[in-house]
Amino acid sequence: MIDPFGRDVSYLRVSVTDRCDFRCQYCMTEDMDFLPKAEVLSLEELNRMCSAFIDLGVEKLRITGGEPLVRRNIMWLFEHLSQHLESGTLKELTLTTNASQLARFATGLHTCGVRRVNVSLDSLNPRKFDRITRGGDLEQVMEGITTAQAAGLQVKINMVALKDVNEDEIDVMLSWCGERGFDMTLIEVMPMGDMTGGRLEQYLPLSLVRARLEERWTLTDLDYKSGGPARYVKVGESGGRLGFITPLTHNFCESCNRVRLTCTGQLYMCLGREDSANLRTPLRQDSSDAALKSAITAAITRKPEGHDFVIDRRNQEPVLDRHMSVTGG
Repeated sequence: MIDPFGRDVSYLRVSVTDRCDFRCQYCMTEDMDFLPKAEVLSLEELNRMCSAFIDLGVEKLRITGGEPLVRRNIMWLFEHLSQHLESGTLKELTLTTNASQLARFATGLHTCGVRRVNVSLDSLNPRKFDRITRGGDLEQVMEGITTAQAAGLQVKINMVALKDVNEDEIDVMLSWCGERGFDMTLIEVMPMGDMTGGRLEQYLPLSLVRARLEERWTLTDLDYKSGGPARYVKVGESGGRLGFITPLTHNFCESCNRVRLTCTGQLYMCLGREDSANLRTPLRQDSSDAALKSAITAAITRKPEGHDFVIDRRNQEPVLDRHMSVTGG
């Protein structure tokens, strides 16, 4: 699937639920209204949807949420998607998770062909972690990470850099990841969804963070790509990789190969745009998937060149009303 700017769209991120057992301050409101279950695609429908994308050329599939592992019977979906790995039509099946349920599912995920997971972890301080997640249990997350490693899953830590919240822990997190052999990615807060206090108060430019880190660490730019938007450096002291996802200070749109599917069947061709395609209707109207594939192909022709994320004192309102948890990570 080639978009209007010549980019090969080979990566699909699928949100299997908008629900989560955390309420992270940068992702959703504390009293979040979740979708009625009647609007959410069944696991069977999600499997059909993913299979259609794979038939059209998607080679990498990431399951996201909300928190994907809170979706009931989620392993059924992984088991069926693993068949595409076995046939060779899918090159990679991965997962983004908060790790709260990972201890229960790590072995099963590995059996299904998952070889690496991204774990969202914004603090190693239990009290601060509880505050950021509004009730998350850090010990439970750590158990999930340890179990994942033991099961043979490669773990990468994703940390959202939050001004005056966890910026003093970034150096500590980098050390912790290096000791355990984890790659790490830092992410700038994205202006999505209405949040108490505004986005400017949360926004910490990663250009500033990198400059601070280079006072202690030797960071060397790499050509390495994981398939996502991060730009990586090698950390000389640990040998590990550190990624920077910078939608605000340096957007990554020129090489974007991704589209995102919500649990209701809406396809977003760009995370930072409202334009979307309804794939649920053609999925349900035509059991042959011909109408679905036609709708997917038409949607790719509308993929924009890039997003327009901005945060400054003149632009403190969210660019999009849609919360990050709706679209998926």
